[in-house]
Amino acid sequence: MSDDLHDFFNADESWDDGAEPAAMPPTPPRSRREMRRQRAMRKRRNLIICILVIIALALISVGGVFAYRAARNWRRANMAHESLVEDYPGPGDTDVAFTVKQGEGIMEVGANLVQQQIVKSADTFATYVSSNDKTLYPGTYALKTHMKASQAADILSDQGNAKGFAEVRQGERVSTVIERICADNDIDKTRFEAIANNRDEASKILPAEANGNFEGWLEPGTYTVGDVATAPERLLKEMVDARIRKLDEMGVPQGAERERMLIIASIVEAEVNSSDYYSKVSRVIYNRLDKDMTLGMDSTVAYGAGINGMQLTNDQLQDTSNPYNTRVNRGLPPTPISNPGNDAIEAAMHPADGNWLYFVTTDLKTGETKFADTDEQFQQLVQEYRRNNPDAN
Repeated sequence: MSDDLHDFFNADESWDDGAEPAAMPPTPPRSRREMRRQRAMRKRRNLIICILVIIALALISVGGVFAYRAARNWRRANMAHESLVEDYPGPGDTDVAFTVKQGEGIMEVGANLVQQQIVKSADTFATYVSSNDKTLYPGTYALKTHMKASQAADILSDQGNAKGFAEVRQGERVSTVIERICADNDIDKTRFEAIANNRDEASKILPAEANGNFEGWLEPGTYTVGDVATAPERLLKEMVDARIRKLDEMGVPQGAERERMLIIASIVEAEVNSSDYYSKVSRVIYNRLDKDMTLGMDSTVAYGAGINGMQLTNDQLQDTSNPYNTRVNRGLPPTPISNPGNDAIEAAMHPADGNWLYFVTTDLKTGETKFADTDEQFQQLVQEYRRNNPDAN
């Protein structure tokens, strides 16, 4: 009977609860020292993993850079090889003038070269320029038809070969601008003067408030001369139009007030050699005008005499026949005395706050300029000027 019961219970699987034997709990560390050691090991392991990841990323980045450079060089070399057939043998045939305009890109210049039959392929030209990291400069160049693309690119990337520039520098007189343009581009100066010195011709280009006088109305910058046959009138108009656009952008009042701002700005820029003093000189001008004092600016006297300020004599300073002599004539001079830059124009519109009536550049070497409210202070500055500049007039 006991055997049968034993077999019965063994055969009946419902009596088996299927529970797995309980797992043994982890053996705790033998001491706190052991626990600290294990934590330290984990930190070192994590740090090593981080360092390895950073090194791997750096290697991947460096490898990518080298791969990019290699691919780029291969592409340039491949393009250069493919374009060799699209080229003239050179050195060229007929002389031709070619102009690179401000802002033109490599492909645009290349297309213009092809159009004038100077190079055979714009792609070949662009590839050579890019492969050799050359920069194309605006200006007019002496080239030939049927040149090798490399020869044309070498000439256009040498700024010394560029001709056909007309530059207006801030603070320059119109006469100086015209003289330089004509000297640099072999243009007869009388062609400019026929417009600049003729009020009727000038008024076709200038706004009414300029009263037929270009002084102050040429915007500083660089211009392309282009065809010298039409250069005088075209350049003057381009310079004046650029000036008007700039004055509009700066918010300079229009009409007679605009001309007045240019007159003040031109004096400000001529009197001191640092924009740091512009707003203070502007204030001196306004203060003296408000008190009905003569401005006493040597720069205006020199302009009327057709010389620079260092050439003035005492007789010229007392010359009442000079309408620009602000030592003897009250008010502003009839016109601007130069073509002022943006900083001087801003100073004319926004003079500094102050009661100054005088200023003296006490050190001609450094340009240091000091300001005074009273004649007594002014005389002290004059003595300081004489001590610092014993050879000055």
